[in-house]
Amino acid sequence: MALAYREGVPVVARGSGTGLSGGAIAPPGGIQIAFTRMNRILDVDAENRTATVEPGVINLDLDYAAHKYGMRYAPDPSSQKACSLGGNIAENAGGPHCLAYGVTTNHVLGMEVVLEDGSVTWLGGKTRDVPGYDLRGVFVGSEGTFGVATRIVVRLLPLPESVKTLLGVFHDVDSACTAVSSIIGRGIVPAAIEMIDAACIKAILNVTKGVFPGDAGAVLLVEVEGIKEEVEELSGEVEVTMYDTGATEVRIAIDPQERERLWAARKGAFGALGSLAPNYYLVDAVVPRTRLSEALRRVAEIGQRYGLFIANVFHAGDGNLHPCIAFDEREPGAVEKVIKAGEEMLKVCVEMGGTLSGEHGIGLEKKAYMPLVFSEEDLAAMRRVRDAFAPANRLNPGKIFPDGV
Repeated sequence: MALAYREGVPVVARGSGTGLSGGAIAPPGGIQIAFTRMNRILDVDAENRTATVEPGVINLDLDYAAHKYGMRYAPDPSSQKACSLGGNIAENAGGPHCLAYGVTTNHVLGMEVVLEDGSVTWLGGKTRDVPGYDLRGVFVGSEGTFGVATRIVVRLLPLPESVKTLLGVFHDVDSACTAVSSIIGRGIVPAAIEMIDAACIKAILNVTKGVFPGDAGAVLLVEVEGIKEEVEELSGEVEVTMYDTGATEVRIAIDPQERERLWAARKGAFGALGSLAPNYYLVDAVVPRTRLSEALRRVAEIGQRYGLFIANVFHAGDGNLHPCIAFDEREPGAVEKVIKAGEEMLKVCVEMGGTLSGEHGIGLEKKAYMPLVFSEEDLAAMRRVRDAFAPANRLNPGKIFPDGV
């Protein structure tokens, strides 16, 4: 970092490369620092429920390591088998279970970071309450433009006493969306509420037979966890609510193996789309929960107008949509058409009171759309914060801001 700074060379940090917004792409003349070999879990402190790791540690590896102590690492992106903690910090990654437990920033206590000139400092610490400005919170989600995290302290949570996973089967997406609002409206906040539509179910069934009913218009995957008595009560309420809002069937996983099979199907959904088309473009946006049905209708209309195949699998509990456009990039004009349709979908979500990204960041992909949400004054304020960390703008330049500066 110090050498690159002295020579005026831009630097981009790269973890596992699973990002979906072009955040780890180096500019011409720039270099990448790859963290695949900084993959050690340095310490698991069971008494204080923390772990200290290097940035190349894979998300799921940390979770498994914590299990040995009766704990877990809660943020669980769909790519958790491959994504690394450093990248999770850069993008403030989410995941299905972040509905109840929060995203990455809610679980990172402190970081050793290297700034653009090569100097090393700590942000935050090993406890949740640190005096002064929350520079740790500012750093998480900064997409590699503030510095490079080289040591990370995260908090761990105890494994729940009881877990119950329910699969609600619906004729259509509208009914499933109504169920989501009704569950939350009853004051129930499950650990996760995931929705999968008919198109995505088709792709999943091409890869994993029998996991979901093939004639469903949509399914909800709902997980409730906590102490045994509470789980029994709340899962019963969730089941009744789904039936009341149009579910044709509610299945309950009878053992950990069935639960794991359901979640493996959900988290493998994006890969399963490869059975339908050789390429897909994922649109990451957020809308208020109460407008999910409307947003999905508008997304479907855009897909029909462009003649595109759209599959939806997303974090329904917090309104984080993930329309997936399946296509073949070898067809002339296909990429341009897909990008144009994705732009329209983003604009629809913003018009509904939503925003540009729920967990995958802005990067190269969405920087041109930042003015849809932020004023020039907003963007100028963001630049001033970045300049406090990296005044020469040598770290991951060309990302986030519309003009790339």
